Amino acid sequence: MRTHTGHLGGPLAAIVAAVFACTAVVTTASTALAEPVPSPARPAHGGLPSSVDGGAWRSGHVQGMAIDRRKGFMYFSMTNLLVKTDLRGNPVGSVTGFTGHLGDLDFNERDGRVYGSLEYKEAKSFYIAILDVDRITRMDMDAQTTGVVSTVYLKEVVKDFTADMNGDGVFDGDTGRTPDHRYGCSGIDGVAFGPAFGDRRGEHARKKLTVAYGVYANADRTDNDHQVLLQYDVARWKKYERPLTESAPHTSGPARVDGKFFAYTGNTTYGVQNLEYDGHSGNWLMAAYKGTKPGFPNYSVFALDGARKPVRGPIRGQQDPERGLLLPLLREGAHDAASGTYGWPAPGQYGQYGLVSLDDGRFYVARSGTLQDGGVTKQTARAELNTWTGLTPSPFGPVAPTA
Repeated sequence: MRTHTGHLGGPLAAIVAAVFACTAVVTTASTALAEPVPSPARPAHGGLPSSVDGGAWRSGHVQGMAIDRRKGFMYFSMTNLLVKTDLRGNPVGSVTGFTGHLGDLDFNERDGRVYGSLEYKEAKSFYIAILDVDRITRMDMDAQTTGVVSTVYLKEVVKDFTADMNGDGVFDGDTGRTPDHRYGCSGIDGVAFGPAFGDRRGEHARKKLTVAYGVYANADRTDNDHQVLLQYDVARWKKYERPLTESAPHTSGPARVDGKFFAYTGNTTYGVQNLEYDGHSGNWLMAAYKGTKPGFPNYSVFALDGARKPVRGPIRGQQDPERGLLLPLLREGAHDAASGTYGWPAPGQYGQYGLVSLDDGRFYVARSGTLQDGGVTKQTARAELNTWTGLTPSPFGPVAPTA
């Protein structure tokens, strides 16, 4: 039985590697034109390889990952493409044809499907994409015509993204250089399954889907210094699911959220890129691109303290006084006394591109890169096994080889 210690520390040796997950909408589909070379088998760690090669693709960069340990598959979001591999890095199938931004992923053990954030900012439409991954059995399966992808519309996100904060009656569009977009909402990216915030039953608690806002970088406003997270019980979401039809975006989704929460971190660049619940500690990890405000330390990794319940209090910096459910940061890592924030500077690739907790102190962290193939630039992805140390500046490190 797993223990929930209320912290992410431990005698383990660290987690390296993750990478940036841009939230810009991709307006042209890039199909999978690479033929990845299978990686040689690597030393196993508790039955899992030290790394999984996600291949090289004509696509956007890697945005997130998910793993199905029971069936032995890894999933990589490549912005406008989803890739399925076995745990040796052999490609099994792919889903292509997304013209929106496919972001962070997580595997739902309850229904065996992969859930990911999907944005169409020009259409003012934000969805959870639900992928029936058992049906992904070949390369280049079309997202709209094969029935592999269904979507659920997130009304709360659309409401905040389109909010006219200066009252001029004009929607300013996909830009951070505006007072519009409530809380600086740029859409969504990080997604993860875990218990309701403050539920101390840990792995025994009913899992909810948590969705994190993207947040525009804007150093000239004060109302964008929180990470905003929504929680949903997806057990009855079947009634909302619709096929992906990009030419006619639908609006079928829950009218209300099961919870809306705020974590004070200081403004970041595009918000939580990767969100992950860690069943070993009972805490939540948030990986972000560093912010630009001089009044904050601008950490890139934060942890939410899963042992403490949300507390209703003032949401700082708003135009009009506002109260909401506040999530406490874990009091570990670096501490900035001026802002009261905790986190990790984590230079390099540390979670922004993909983060998967194995719920035993180990994580797969995505490493992103590029290579040239016949004059064509292709994006690469690799899941690398790391462990959490909680050390500053970088809280992750590679797993020691087994004897």
